[in-house]
Amino acid sequence: MRCSTVICLVNDKGTVQPVTATTGYPSAHEETMTCGNNSHQCTELCEICDEVFNGPTMTCLSALFEHMCLQDFNSAMTSLNDSDWCVWGKVNSLYSDLSLCTENISDCLRIPWPNPLVEETFVNIHSQFFQECSTEEFSDPPPPIVFALVITPICLIPVMVSLVVLKTKNGDGTP
Repeated sequence: MRCSTVICLVNDKGTVQPVTATTGYPSAHEETMTCGNNSHQCTELCEICDEVFNGPTMTCLSALFEHMCLQDFNSAMTSLNDSDWCVWGKVNSLYSDLSLCTENISDCLRIPWPNPLVEETFVNIHSQFFQECSTEEFSDPPPPIVFALVITPICLIPVMVSLVVLKTKNGDGTP
């Protein structure tokens, strides 16, 4: 296994501390962490995962999603009226913020994004908040319109056949 030295910020003053980390994704039994970048937030997230979960595991990622992303999203969504959940203009920034939050945390922990946990997270919020939203732009038109669209070509076929037969009988057309 090859190792390289990675510099992670220790505090906002820019003090740096070398940390030995493996290239690629660390395994759960490694003693050192790999920070995704040199930001203060990434360093803190890496330290939390290292101390509590022994590394950047999916369990740590799930806990961070819950604490840092989903709490904000859930409270913002519950502050809206239920009817506003289906209005894209009112939820798109919340949805984008949630997506960006999950991506940033995954990047900090050097866990690929999207991943099964991200997919599960979004499936859960869709079933919780957006399940009752109609998709009218993709639904069938009302039955009278469907009937008109189906019956029109059916009625036109005998009319067109009759016109062809009349033209042929009058000698206007050549058989």
